[in-house]
Amino acid sequence: MISGVNLVRRGSGVPLIAVHGNGVDHRLLLALDECFVESGDWERIYLDLPGFGETPPIDGAGGLPELARWLVDVIGDLVGERPFALLANSMGGLLARHVVSVLPRQVIGLALIAPAVEPDASLRRLPTFEVLETDAEVMDSLTPSDREEFAGMAVRQDAESWRAFRDHALPGIRAADEAAMVRLSQRYFLEERPEDVFDRFDGPTVIITGRQDHVVGFEDQFALLAHYPRASYVVIDGAGHNVHLEQPAVSEAALRDWARDVVRRHSGSLTHGH
Repeated sequence: MISGVNLVRRGSGVPLIAVHGNGVDHRLLLALDECFVESGDWERIYLDLPGFGETPPIDGAGGLPELARWLVDVIGDLVGERPFALLANSMGGLLARHVVSVLPRQVIGLALIAPAVEPDASLRRLPTFEVLETDAEVMDSLTPSDREEFAGMAVRQDAESWRAFRDHALPGIRAADEAAMVRLSQRYFLEERPEDVFDRFDGPTVIITGRQDHVVGFEDQFALLAHYPRASYVVIDGAGHNVHLEQPAVSEAALRDWARDVVRRHSGSLTHGH
């Protein structure tokens, strides 16, 4: 383990670095681990960003620019000059795109789940929050605090969705450092838009969004396609911001296909000496 960084490593092979979003921790993306067991030889690395999970906050400002620099440094420590892929959600999508701008020759694939595209929430194109399914028995069984967290985010408020939220989202929500989150909110921007730096990324890319995502929406992400010529864009109905927890079958199918494509293209480039 790198000093001061909480992370979980599984498997061996090409590094796949998972970068979670704001207010949660690595467990949100750990829900997808089985996808990558099935889709090639991956060393899956799930890390907690500073101020989340068990990684201490950054000293000082601790805004998005500082998290971005921290992440690039940690990735350098983890993989050196080896090629790697990125799996990221929400705020992690902003950070992952920054990593591409800094290390374009090392990143061989990019999977973005409900990625934040516009840091300024007031400029995002967002649908109105809408609950599509509610199981009253499930909701009544929850503690008031659990119900508040779940009901404020979930489009599908049923037993399956609750179990996924309980196991993969709620622990990180409870563990987040509130003071660090306040400092982050005061500097929630990147110093440069990543695509202004690299213009286009030619590696296999998948962008998965929820049709009912009221946090980052699904429209702003479509504009990314101009910069990712090998991107698939998936908008899933019946899903909010935690799209991979609420609609796991569709999300995981798209990720397995992406992961196989990355492995295939990377193996081909090694064979041809590129």
